[in-house]
Amino acid sequence: MKFIITTLLIALLSFVCGLYLPWWGFALAAFLVSALIPQRPGISFLAGFLGLFLLWTLLSWAMDAPNNSILSKKIAVLLPLGGSTVLLILITALVGALVGGGAALTGSYIHRRRSA
Repeated sequence: MKFIITTLLIALLSFVCGLYLPWWGFALAAFLVSALIPQRPGISFLAGFLGLFLLWTLLSWAMDAPNNSILSKKIAVLLPLGGSTVLLILITALVGALVGGGAALTGSYIHRRRSA
């Protein structure tokens, strides 16, 4: 239950940070949530990874869908993705998820160090 709450809290706070901070603000949210909610490091990484993966997938799709994927098709052709907009969205989400997972892992280690 704590894993689900942590994942949703990371996604929610990352969305709010994205409104007011630069692109790396979501890492700050994942770090803070994992530093304040004690979990094992692997679970914290997974919560940060999953929360940011879902958030960036939904946000990328929400920006891409209204314009019929015009820009993402052109970018997917430039990259070696075979013109696949879905693959481009998943790779975008993977980049955000790795940064979010790393930030959550760091926050978990900070919490463990502080409480030891």
